[in-house]
Amino acid sequence: MTGRGEPPENPPDEPAGGEDEYRSLVFDESFIRAARLQEFSAQERMGDHALAVRSLPGRAARHGSKAAIALVLLIALAFTTAVYIGFRSNPYPPPTVRRAEPLKATVVPLAPRGAVPGGTPAALYEASPAAAFRSGGEGITFPGIRRTHSFSVSQITAALTTAKDYLVGSSLDPDVLSGASTRPVERLLDPGQTAQFDRSVNSPADDGRHSATGWLVRFDPATVELADPNVRVKGTLAYAEVGADTLEVVSDHTFTYALRPVGSGPRSEGDASLFTVRRELRFQLDREDLRLHRLEVRTAQVQAGPQSCSADTADSLVPLLAGQRADDRGPAGTDPYATGPRPTALCGTLVVSSAPARNSAQGPAADASPSARP
Repeated sequence: MTGRGEPPENPPDEPAGGEDEYRSLVFDESFIRAARLQEFSAQERMGDHALAVRSLPGRAARHGSKAAIALVLLIALAFTTAVYIGFRSNPYPPPTVRRAEPLKATVVPLAPRGAVPGGTPAALYEASPAAAFRSGGEGITFPGIRRTHSFSVSQITAALTTAKDYLVGSSLDPDVLSGASTRPVERLLDPGQTAQFDRSVNSPADDGRHSATGWLVRFDPATVELADPNVRVKGTLAYAEVGADTLEVVSDHTFTYALRPVGSGPRSEGDASLFTVRRELRFQLDREDLRLHRLEVRTAQVQAGPQSCSADTADSLVPLLAGQRADDRGPAGTDPYATGPRPTALCGTLVVSSAPARNSAQGPAADASPSARP
């Protein structure tokens, strides 16, 4: 008698015969749950189109879930890799946080050698070097602009525009000149300098750090007013890249004002006099300053006259008006043994160069004019 063949896997442990002979053919519950095919019942097989077995969705669904999870992980990995490569290949370094440094200012009065000339604003301008100057903001012109290693033409233009707005606000705005407002200047400053600026305009001191006239031009409205609102201006703007994240702008401008004394009575047309201020300012702007239209004023070198050497110019400039002379006192004394902030104690002599020669194209009649100069 021929026995049954061995099952496909391990042979039975017990000898053939009895119930143990079919032990290898008995499927446990886990095997049944893992089955991918299921036989139809007798009633289901009675249909003409019925198949003998059907596929179960369990394992296929599990395989689908695993495939979906793997796909999500693959996408996340690809995205992370792309972001990492993007940061590594970015040609522009991240901006560095830079603290604003305090302004260092020097204001030097220029004393006249004799009495201050008087006259009408038009005649005074015509007889001075300011005759060739432009009026107001038109005298603040840009240089030729070329991109630098780290800054584009548009960024450099933005830096020069901010510097010009500062010069206009601090040197030409009527409210600033009269001491009525400081907002046109303060709104352009880096927030790191606002505390120093506030102290300078509210509690000015001649210590090289807190002189209001280092930040702006202003006069005492109780004694002086503009005789002509058209201030004459001439000077230069220059720029340079001083770091991958910083531009420097240097301005050097001369501002000439026609002033007269404040009075409520009848006014004379010839009571005006000229007052000249030369301002050399050094600005710095980082990328955040360019974006927000602001700047840092790093240094200010100011020369202004005619004034007496003894004039206290920390709060406002003190012009000598038509017919006035400088006093005999020199600048305030300096004690080298004293501690604390040091006063500048500087003064110069005002020397005015001759007016520019007239254009020869005007003809011989120009040379015969009383206002002509050699």
